[in-house]
Amino acid sequence: MSEQTKTASGGRTVVIVGAGMAGVQTAVALREQGWDGTIRLLGAEPHEPYDRPPLSKAVLLGKAEGSAFAVDFGSLAIDLRLGVEATGLRADEHLLETTGGPLPYDVLVIATGADPVSLPGSAGLPDVHVLRTLDDAERLRPVLAGQHDVVAVGAGWIGAEFATAAREAGCRVTVVEAADRPLAGAMPAEVAAHMTDWYAQAGARLLTGTGVAAVEPGAVVLADGTRLPADAVVVGIGARPATGWLAGSGVALAKDGSVATDDRLRTSLPDVYAVGDCSSFPSARYGERLLVHHWDNALQGPRTVAENIVHGPDEAPVYDPVPYFWSEQFGRFVQYAGHHAAADEMVWRGDPDGAAWTVCWLRSGVLVALLAVGRPRDLAQGRRLIEQGAVLDREKAVDASVPLKTAVLAAATAE
Repeated sequence: MSEQTKTASGGRTVVIVGAGMAGVQTAVALREQGWDGTIRLLGAEPHEPYDRPPLSKAVLLGKAEGSAFAVDFGSLAIDLRLGVEATGLRADEHLLETTGGPLPYDVLVIATGADPVSLPGSAGLPDVHVLRTLDDAERLRPVLAGQHDVVAVGAGWIGAEFATAAREAGCRVTVVEAADRPLAGAMPAEVAAHMTDWYAQAGARLLTGTGVAAVEPGAVVLADGTRLPADAVVVGIGARPATGWLAGSGVALAKDGSVATDDRLRTSLPDVYAVGDCSSFPSARYGERLLVHHWDNALQGPRTVAENIVHGPDEAPVYDPVPYFWSEQFGRFVQYAGHHAAADEMVWRGDPDGAAWTVCWLRSGVLVALLAVGRPRDLAQGRRLIEQGAVLDREKAVDASVPLKTAVLAAATAE
């Protein structure tokens, strides 16, 4: 560590609000980058910080008791404070208000994640669940073990993963989706159409185009009057950035409620950064502000935050990743990279009614996004091609036997 870095960080305090993946990785990355000042990491939950993806899989099915991060906070001299929530921010005083009292900071990192959207009228009902925290998974575990009738509201990624686990546990599962197809907010209709049959093949019932009118003891009543038996209801209809506590703080929020950062994850206030599910960033690659609620974003963003805090913006790179996520559902490994909103063409590789296939999205011939079902090599190669701005040779790309990395005409310069 250089003398300059020591001078910059020694005696100074970074406070990180949120002990999920983004918060923990920010703390670790700060030490890796040479920060030798104080690091305080606040977690709202009482549990040791843990990874979330196993909650809808191994933890929910009782195959694991938890998924704590393999981080020795003591040896890294990270002051971990559990059960402490942020309640406000007095930025002019560099003071964070918390349930444990006010905390001064030199640099503040907001990593409070996202809160699940609740089903209207379901507040306080004992058999209505969400799946966001370790406590949520532990409450649901006996429901699955009892092989009950369960209704999942929402056929997005979390709804599909929960339905997969519930069927594996032997539950009778009905999934209710207000849109006309699963993954309506994430995938075009022509892609989602090939994922619809996955539910029936797994023994789950999928009802689309209908909303929930009411939840009653032992039943879910749909908008069309249908009554579904339900010993438990699991709601997976989206999540919103957990930024309500920032009201009146001066931190600028985007229209979606996320903290609006710049391309180095700095907020509108000096010495305040935001990272992970609670924040959005401007992407030069895609020409719009992105809010990415996925694990990989919470893993990559902290490196940018740490580099900027320790070395300054003149030495640190901008943050403009290729978004990536994966989902394990109904015996399939589904991966996605990129952002297809502005794409003008789709190219299919393989039979979408088969076990393994890929969709490539192009914009003016440039690969901008890719969905791979059971084709991890396509995903790995495609992700690199997206980063490079590669122009695809369509005739080669549609041939699933041809490695995607060889189906390239040229590398384009970003517009």
